[in-house]
Amino acid sequence: MWTFAKRKAPMTRGDFKKLPRHVAIIMDGNGRWAKKHKLSVALGHRQGTETLREIIRHTDDLGIEALSIYAFSTENWNRSKEEVAALMQLILDFFASEIDELDAKNVRILILGDKSDLPAKQREVLLQAEERTGGNTGLKLNIALNYGGRAELANAARELAMLVQSGRITPAMIDEKTLADHLYTRGQPDVDLMIRTSGEMRLSNFLLYQCAYAEFLFPTVLWPDFSVQDYDEALIAYGGRERRFGGRLK
Repeated sequence: MWTFAKRKAPMTRGDFKKLPRHVAIIMDGNGRWAKKHKLSVALGHRQGTETLREIIRHTDDLGIEALSIYAFSTENWNRSKEEVAALMQLILDFFASEIDELDAKNVRILILGDKSDLPAKQREVLLQAEERTGGNTGLKLNIALNYGGRAELANAARELAMLVQSGRITPAMIDEKTLADHLYTRGQPDVDLMIRTSGEMRLSNFLLYQCAYAEFLFPTVLWPDFSVQDYDEALIAYGGRERRFGGRLK
């Protein structure tokens, strides 16, 4: 059984200069971690889930408003049948083991992506999780499954086109807020901090609209080895940045 190394005590909210309202994470490196340890890719993903549990708990403890994680993209269906099957099983295992704690901690779960293409059992579990936690008012946990940023924008465009066609709105009424209100993350703040582990430096079609003014960090650590201490260091780095939103430094 692979376990985490002993770590320092996690930081608390008062230890940070400032915290983001919305953190997004591309959990990259499970496969490379498995190869490094001469294990199957499935075990790499499973160890990555252990990391995810700790990061969710710490995010909630810090009082951060929203956490978005990239769990399965629309392109991931192109991976081997064995790897896809392992990822689908992890969906069931994760919610079976975590839903009670997440609900008890007032976490609201929202699935970003097209659930209709997922297997029936997984789709049912996800719908139940969303329904069960729908009234919760704590951390918004956005889990991107069968998700693509371009597909999200196309879906929003279709919804707006239908509203125009029905006469409920006019083209002139469509502005940035109107578009944002038709994204999966409607009602949530834009991403403040995007973290991608393993050293890769690309968005991979994740939250394209929401990341317009996000700060980016690309730690080289592989996701299964990404510790709470690594996360705290990323949050400290975010707190030291001057966000200008197109303006100039003061």
